Amino acid sequence: MNRRDFLISNAMAAAAVGLSASEVFSAGNSSQAAAPMVKKSLKWGMVKGDMSVLDKFKMLKDIGFDGVELDSPNDLPMKEILNARDKTGLELPGTVNSAHWKSPLSDRDPAKRKVCFDAMVQALRDTKKYGGTTVLLVPGVVNAETSYQEAWDRSITEVKKLIPVVEETGIKIAFENVWNNFLLSPIEAARYVDEFNHPLIGWYFDVGNILRYGWPVHWIEVLGKRIFKLDIKEFSLKKMNEEGLWKGFGVELMEGDCNWPAVNDALRKIGYSGWASAEVPGGDRARLTVIKERMDGIFKA
Repeated sequence: MNRRDFLISNAMAAAAVGLSASEVFSAGNSSQAAAPMVKKSLKWGMVKGDMSVLDKFKMLKDIGFDGVELDSPNDLPMKEILNARDKTGLELPGTVNSAHWKSPLSDRDPAKRKVCFDAMVQALRDTKKYGGTTVLLVPGVVNAETSYQEAWDRSITEVKKLIPVVEETGIKIAFENVWNNFLLSPIEAARYVDEFNHPLIGWYFDVGNILRYGWPVHWIEVLGKRIFKLDIKEFSLKKMNEEGLWKGFGVELMEGDCNWPAVNDALRKIGYSGWASAEVPGGDRARLTVIKERMDGIFKA
């Protein structure tokens, strides 16, 4: 076994607890596959109210969430987060890179790319301390200043430089599909992941973001075992067409155009079991309870 294989083996062992079934079952387990076993999370920024970290964790656990995802880097004291986790049993399944929009890995400015790169290093190490398994990364942004090819080449170069830290920590990098004018088809997204040929680099599939320009089921079918985790939101094409692009998100879960039974069936066919994190407007306890109940409804669909 060479050094690289040894490192990957160790990294995989460290991450074994967090492996989703989509990484160990083949995509061929269709008709007999079990229903997706989903643990429910949400984003930390959705949790409103003048409460301590511990009290927010207690509230989320009491509502019935299994976990919460933090941004990283963040200003929350590590000791306080770990204390709240340990006292409540609320898990920290992963983090979201907090620098990838303002300073993407695709930026023409090396200094901006370094900001995102350094943030990824910290996020990977923070996530290991939290006991999580993934860092969500928007890999690049295409705009008037950055061409598609430049975004592809620069982001791949930067992510490859992160692989030693990925292997050191055993934490996965999970790319997310967002409205960044980049990786706009499932076949291209799969090819992008495959550029790295690494078991700890995959996809964080956002179901609602796809509806603007595609169908979630098609992405799930193509990405298959590359999907590490799910973000859950809703989208209405009618509201988008009548009120404006961003208004499409202005519907409650299960009241938009996402065909959740079809999504569940597609997840079943790839053998997915793992985390699903709500990413919708949050609020107080009553609002978060509604979100949890609607997530329950989605995964019973």
